[in-house]
Amino acid sequence: MAPTSTPKAPFGRVLTAMVTPFTMDGALDLAGAQQLAAHLVDAGNDGLVVNGTTGESPTTSDTEKDQLVRAVVEAVGDRAFVIAGVGTNDTRHSIELARQAERSGAHGLLTVTPYYSKPPQEGLVRHFTAIADATDLPVMLYDIPGRSGVPLETETIVRLAEHPRIVANKDAKGDLGAASWALGRSGLAWYSGDDMLNLPLLSIGAAGFVSVVGHLVTPELRALLDAYTGGDVAKAAEIHQRLLPVFTGMFRAQGVITTKTALALRGLPAGPLRLPLTELDADATERLRKDLAAGGVHL
Repeated sequence: MAPTSTPKAPFGRVLTAMVTPFTMDGALDLAGAQQLAAHLVDAGNDGLVVNGTTGESPTTSDTEKDQLVRAVVEAVGDRAFVIAGVGTNDTRHSIELARQAERSGAHGLLTVTPYYSKPPQEGLVRHFTAIADATDLPVMLYDIPGRSGVPLETETIVRLAEHPRIVANKDAKGDLGAASWALGRSGLAWYSGDDMLNLPLLSIGAAGFVSVVGHLVTPELRALLDAYTGGDVAKAAEIHQRLLPVFTGMFRAQGVITTKTALALRGLPAGPLRLPLTELDADATERLRKDLAAGGVHL
């Protein structure tokens, strides 16, 4: 069984949005995925998100998504939450992916705001409701208007929170005011989806993080959260400041690219990227090394 969930932290508190390892010829690396998943849970993650954008979901097939969920559940599903990304801009397709993830043993679903098509807020309500209706799994919304093109407005979040299976929101909107209103009025468990804002979001009531830098600094993220929740805000701020070069360096380029580069330099499973993503050049890789070293991460 996965860790016990609570209304305030239904998926745990420290989660990493996991990359999808590929073999050098570009195929899905299931053994590598299991190794990486175990490494991340050993490092202190309560849960992993697979098949999200950080997992290169736009370029993996439905069959590969199914295989990945099954492999990660087999590797760590008895000691960590496995959350399956099922977000697309086609509601019917997302429903199919949600049902597939449920059959594959996922503990929950991550559902991003439909991208590119710019649906109205009513369309968002119907989209997320249809997905939540399709399975018995708890759902985490994902609000990232910088990528999707459309924000989840506060009233929409409040409406969606009435659904018994919509229990959380991953917030990458970068608007602490909007987050404060939506968090307070909806009662949803709130997860930071923007590593630079992990600590600020805790200060307004977030439950935890769905992190990218967790691939490298999960123990530090756990220490930050424990310090804050334990009342030592000064220590939490100190850890936050110490991690700033890591947050900055990991997002100078697209996060999947920098993460796979860093994991490869650490000898962990990652593999190549699928187009249209491309690898860092030598200069950018050296700059990433320096950024991470400044934050205490030595590759």
